[in-house]
This record gives sequence, structure tokens and C-alpha cells, in this order.
Amino acid sequence: MSTNPTNPTTITAEEGTPYLEVVRDFDCTPAQLFRAHTDPKVVARWLGPRDLEMDVEEYDARPGGSYRYIHHGGHLGDHRAAFHGVFHTVKPDLIVQTFEFEGAPDEVVLGTYRIQEVDGRTRLITRSVFPSMAAREAALASGMEYGIRDSMDRLAELLAREV
Repeated sequence: MSTNPTNPTTITAEEGTPYLEVVRDFDCTPAQLFRAHTDPKVVARWLGPRDLEMDVEEYDARPGGSYRYIHHGGHLGDHRAAFHGVFHTVKPDLIVQTFEFEGAPDEVVLGTYRIQEVDGRTRLITRSVFPSMAAREAALASGMEYGIRDSMDRLAELLAREV
């Protein structure tokens, strides 16, 4: 579970499937959560573990737009972790994009982000489809779960302050 007991982050990786689902409720409007996922200046403030810095080289959140960012510092030491992908759908309630860690080239993940208003909160449901079970298991083994939980907590903190 998340470190936030009020709005925990739930991560589900069902055995035998190449899927990973993340669900989290936020105390914000759907428009605020959408902006937090599409504005590169906002994305750079919450995406990734809090001990890392993030350089956004490109972030064009529109159908056919692409992105690339690099995490560095913190627990990575002198290493850098770069990610890139392409946006396919960008609507206030749905974002569909690819995601590729440059340290594992050709292992492209398809991510679907649904934004829904539920009981006065805004729910984010993320479903990632990995190209294989091995790719999903390697991502989980790399510490991805820690990064997801820390990102979701950082996003909640940011949304509570200002977005």
C-alpha cells in the first residue's frame, strides 16, 4: 500500500498476465489531474522517486506528440535513466501513450490512463500492457513499484498544494 492511508495506491500485477494496473484517488478535480499529466512543467515536479531530478527534453502531450525525459541524481548516483514514448490519445478523461525505458530498448509498454470523478474525488486508473511477462517481471524487479508509489504520493502532495 501507499504511505498515504487516506488515498492509497493500489498496484495489481495478476499472475500469468502482462498487465500492471495502478489505481489512486486524488483530492482534486479531473481537470487538475489531467493538467498534472500533460503539462511538462508540472510532470517534472512529481514523476519518479523524490530523490531523483528530472530533465524534460520533450513533452508534447497531443495525439502524435512525443516525449523524452531523463532521471538522474539520488539513488542513481552517476547513472541516468531515460524514457521516451508517443502520445496516441490525449483527452480530459483518457490518455493513451507508449512508454520505453531506454535501458531496455524495444520493450515498449502501452499505457492507458483513465481519469474519473468518483465520490467527490478524482480516480486515476492506469493500465500498462507489457510486450511479455518477462518484460513486466523485469520492470517490477527493477524497483518500478517503489517509483510508482512515490510518484503517486508526490502527485497527491502537489495537487493538494496548487495545481
